[in-house]
Order: sequence, then structure tokens, then C-alpha cells
Amino acid sequence: MRASLVAVLVLVAATAAAAAESPCVTCHEQQKVAQAALRDWKTSRHSAMDVACDSCHLTGDTAKATSACPTKGVQRSVVAATCAGCHESQAAQFNAGKHALAWVALRAMPTTGDQPATLIEGLKGCGGCHRIGMDGGKCDACHTRHRFAAAEARRPEACRTCHMGFDHPQWEMYSTSKHGSIYDLEASHTNWEKKLAQLYDGSTAAGPTHARAPVCASCHMPDGDHGVLTAWGFLAVRLPEEDKEWLADRVTILQGLGVLDDKGNPTERIKVVQAGKVARLSKEEFDAARVKVLGACTRCHTKTWAEAELAKGDDVVRQTDRLMAAAIREVDGLYRDGILARPADIPFNVDLLRFYENRHPIEQKLWTMFLEHRMRAFQGAFHMNPDYQHWYGWAEMKRDLVEIRAEAAQLRREHVPMK
Repeated sequence: MRASLVAVLVLVAATAAAAAESPCVTCHEQQKVAQAALRDWKTSRHSAMDVACDSCHLTGDTAKATSACPTKGVQRSVVAATCAGCHESQAAQFNAGKHALAWVALRAMPTTGDQPATLIEGLKGCGGCHRIGMDGGKCDACHTRHRFAAAEARRPEACRTCHMGFDHPQWEMYSTSKHGSIYDLEASHTNWEKKLAQLYDGSTAAGPTHARAPVCASCHMPDGDHGVLTAWGFLAVRLPEEDKEWLADRVTILQGLGVLDDKGNPTERIKVVQAGKVARLSKEEFDAARVKVLGACTRCHTKTWAEAELAKGDDVVRQTDRLMAAAIREVDGLYRDGILARPADIPFNVDLLRFYENRHPIEQKLWTMFLEHRMRAFQGAFHMNPDYQHWYGWAEMKRDLVEIRAEAAQLRREHVPMK
């Protein structure tokens, strides 16, 4: 207890010394500017190590100054390249993962550029989350400023702002799964100051230094690796596929995404998929990500059990692809037979990525089936949430297909061929 008290006193003394020596801190205190930022910084390791405002915000490039501070060259926003000055390995890991490409993925959607900027690019819309990949990356998306605590980022609550809702409700899935329930019961008894490799070391030790249930970071960032990348990717699409029937369904889905043309050849849009890493386009890439997550699973479970459960998740993807491909073919048939006018500004058939500017309710139903219900089915399976997998995912896809077929049949009955 005495040793802990001494450590606290040393930290407080170091913080006070750092604050006293920083002209930025002195000015902010006197002018009462950004008081919350100053408060958080004072409780951070940066403060204790004499890493003050100028270390991150004063880059020396006066032409790019974005702050109202009278000191020339002050940058309001700090990017991963700045953090890399001290955290080189973490920045390199981040740049190798999908978070670094979040802004690329947002801008790649074919109709996002047509929406009001406030609803897409700003903090009030998609950009509020996708900004993690803006300007080379924003570390403060997970390590909230100005405390930047690793202990905070290790907890799943750090992920829930972005990983929730319509097409990626991972927080809802995880928090109501058995894993999430155990976490909720045990979180206050766990020492999150410990590194992930210590909290999840595969040992039988009990107590606050060993977590009982996995969290987002322990599965997707084992050992603290910032290169977040899942085996199936955001779209749950991979190539090649050995199962011929499944491959045929996959080709239909890729055509619906505009990645393959009517002959099965790659289009220009495949470059967007590759750049954003939202799909796995080689066996090696998929296998490497699968091995990584399997290693995380086997810290608690046997390898045979984990492999079997992951294989079940793969089969959920296969089954949902069967339904999805059937729905795409139904709607594409309406274009092919001239029952629905084929827009000139989309690929040769349906466009699952054109989710803001659909012209007919059946198209709206199709992309909702893909981006909401199919997502929930396969994500629910891999997050061990049976209710999300089934009732929010699979059952909804079955209903979608019934409604799409019924509406397609009605459109065919009402269609009057041009003479």
C-alpha cells in the first residue's frame, strides 16, 4: 500500500512539474481555453512524461495551421503520423489494418458524394466514425483525447460508438452475448491497466489480472496489434471459393456489387474493394486473418471446438449467400426483361452499393436485405449471438426474399410491353 502511495505522489509531482514548464498549459489555464482537454491531459501518461501540447500540436508547418492559437503553426487535429514519432510500431500496425482505410471506404461508395456534406463528412454523420482513417489516421478515435489511455481503449465500450446500428451492430451483438454478459459482470473487477497479452495469456490464473471473457480488442487486436482485419471482411465476400454452387452465388453477389461484369470479369470498381480491403480476394489473405482469430479463441477454448464454431459461421455466410443471390437474380430479371428501366449510371444489373438513390421500392428492399439483414446474420454468428443471427438476420432475409418475389410477380402482371 505504501509503495502504491509513493508511486501516486511521484506521478502527481511529475505532472505538476510538466504543467509548470509548458507555456501552452500556462496560457490555457490563464485564458480558460479548452479546460476539459487540459484536465484530461493532466491525468495522462503524456503529462507525467512531460509530453505537453506543443509535442503533438506544434508541427512547425505554419502554412497548415488550423487553430486560432496566436502561436504560428498550431494544428487543431493530430494524426497518426504525428503519433508515430513516439509510437512507431503501433502506427505501422494501424496503417496495415482496415481502420486506416475507413475514409477511403466511405468515399468509395458511389452515392455518398451526392449527399449533403454535413450528413456524410462531418462529425454528425458517417464521417464521425470513418474519420479514423482520415489524413493518415486518427488515434483519438479509440484513445480519446487528451488522456489517450490504453486501458480505456482495451474495453469494448471504446468501440461501440462506431460498431453499432444498422449495418454493423457488433456492440449490440457482443454486449448481449454470453461473452458480453460475463464481461459486464466482471469488468469492474478487472485491471484494465494490464496489457492484453497479460489479461489474456491463456493461463488458469484467476483474479483482476486475468479477464474471464473476451473483449473486442482481445479478439481483433490480440497482444495489442493495431492492424485490425477480419477474415471475411466487411462485406463477407471472399475469392476463390471451392464449392461450385457457392461460387456461383458469390459471383452473383459480386456482380450486384458492381465488382464483376455480366461475363464475370473484374470491373474498375474492384480497385475500390481492393483499396478499402472490404473483401478477401485471395486464399492467403483470408487464411492469415483466420489463423489470427483462431489463436485468440484458443486462449480460452480448445482448438477443435473453436475451429468447429468458426466453420459454422462460414456456413451461415454460405446459406445467406444462397438467399441473397436468389433475390439479386429476381430483381435483375426485371431489368433484363424491360419491366424496370435500367438506369444508365449504374452497372449492368442491380447496384447494392447505391443505397441512397434507389428508384423503386424493390431495389430498396434488396439493398436492405444485403446491408442490414445479411450483415446481422453472419456478424451475429461470429459474435456468438444466436438471436441476432437468426431473428434479426436469417429470418428477415427469408421475409425479404418472399416480399421481393411477390413484388416482382406483381410488376410482371402489371407490365404492358411497348409495341
